Amino acid sequence: MRKETRPFGFGGWRWELLGDVRGRALEIGCGWGHNFDHYPSEISVSAFDVEMDRVREAARRGHSIRLAAADAQQLPFPDVRFDSVVATLVFCSIPDPAAALGEIRRVLKPDGRLYLIDHVRSHHHWLGRAQDFLAPAWLWATGGCNLNRDTESTVRRAGFEIEKLKVGFGGLLKLMVSTKGNHRLR
Repeated sequence: MRKETRPFGFGGWRWELLGDVRGRALEIGCGWGHNFDHYPSEISVSAFDVEMDRVREAARRGHSIRLAAADAQQLPFPDVRFDSVVATLVFCSIPDPAAALGEIRRVLKPDGRLYLIDHVRSHHHWLGRAQDFLAPAWLWATGGCNLNRDTESTVRRAGFEIEKLKVGFGGLLKLMVSTKGNHRLR
């Protein structure tokens, strides 16, 4: 059940993002289910992760969320199925984020929204350069997490229009709420 007041720290970012999710929602990369406590009770949520062990662990949280193992780059859902798609700390690890965003566009209804939080390359020159330096070792040590992606630009190039943008933690974290936009991609 969603908490009445905003939690402290990163939980507060999740709470802020997910409080506005409406209708039929799809969560990409649910991990161990840390977002589940922040969804409004009246919405229907389907969630998946690429790792089956994470899906099993998320199922133990006791929520009435439909869970599956799937790949964000090839979503096993019909076109225009969801009102909302959620991804938190996922786009740093998806091998082809443009393909995943294309799939999100496909499964979102025309007036649907993408709710996203991710760590990104900082806009602060010194911090961004430090991320660039650390990125190869970080990618190797974490098994695929990209420390310095420009997820905002990737979202915009995929044809999404950002309605809400919040930047925090020295430019290392971004919260975005986006619509599909009015134009068709080729």
